Amino acid sequence: MLTKRPTNPAAEEILGGYFPVLDHGFVSLVDYMGTDEDVERAARVSYGYGTRKTSQTRGLIRYLRRHYHTTPSEMVELKFHCAMPMFVARQWIRHRTASVNEYSGRYSLMPLLFYKPESDHFSLQNQDNAQGRQTDSASSELYGEAVKHWEQVRAEVSRGYRWMVEEDVARELARIDLPLSTYTQWYWKIDLHNLFHFLTLRDDAHAQWEIQAFARVMAGMLKRVAPLSYEAWIDYNVCGQALSRSDILILSQFVNGGDHGIKARDTEQTFSKKALQEFGLSTREAEELITKLEPTEKPSHDLDLSLMRTAEDIAKDLGEAVPRPSGSS
Repeated sequence: MLTKRPTNPAAEEILGGYFPVLDHGFVSLVDYMGTDEDVERAARVSYGYGTRKTSQTRGLIRYLRRHYHTTPSEMVELKFHCAMPMFVARQWIRHRTASVNEYSGRYSLMPLLFYKPESDHFSLQNQDNAQGRQTDSASSELYGEAVKHWEQVRAEVSRGYRWMVEEDVARELARIDLPLSTYTQWYWKIDLHNLFHFLTLRDDAHAQWEIQAFARVMAGMLKRVAPLSYEAWIDYNVCGQALSRSDILILSQFVNGGDHGIKARDTEQTFSKKALQEFGLSTREAEELITKLEPTEKPSHDLDLSLMRTAEDIAKDLGEAVPRPSGSS
């Protein structure tokens, strides 16, 4: 059936397909409304599309992104079906700019699926960052003990949940001992502008690794829906940096010289933390400015289509993990 709506063949190729994330999670692009053409149409308040050259559309989209004109990108929306551990969902839901409908453990039986981190991502607490883990993984011995603990705890709560379900205890009560490692799922609809904000924060080395894994897949889906907008986001947000007034003044001094600066091309002046502190920056501000000037590796976010599964396959896996009340077929 033909449609008059703007579509993207690359997005249509993955529509309704499910991409695995972590051990039992997934992300699916359920639907989308609009493409790069809609961003342009909204910006120009145009009545038609498809008549302009791609280069013209690209130029406008990059201008809009560069100058923080975000409203046109709010006209494009993407709807996802996602499954993630509850502790990831609780972090995810802090982004309050989406429409969300989560799986109900009061209405439906919970699939007994639990997240188990791989050994490479099992780490000790970072001593310099109260909300993060160390970059190096913990010892294999400690990981082995943690796995034994998880298996014991999860076996016990699974028995308890199954028992209460079989005894016809109210589902809203039967679920209360399930741990944060239990998988939940939801439909999550968000506009393009706010999706960029989510991905900028969550597909970042400082974000929790598990939510990064979901963000990378979603970025790959976005890349297929609105590739020109994706490109601008990569160039100006992911691989670009915001500079403060102090940053600009200091860079100007180093590059052009001035009352307190030295022309970098005329001397061997080094752009060091000590030199920046002499301009009045704090130690942390100096470290952050130096980090800003380091090139950021450009990600690809290409999806591996060989991993894409059907909705029927996902439903079968989830169904097998759901406990059955006594007397049910």
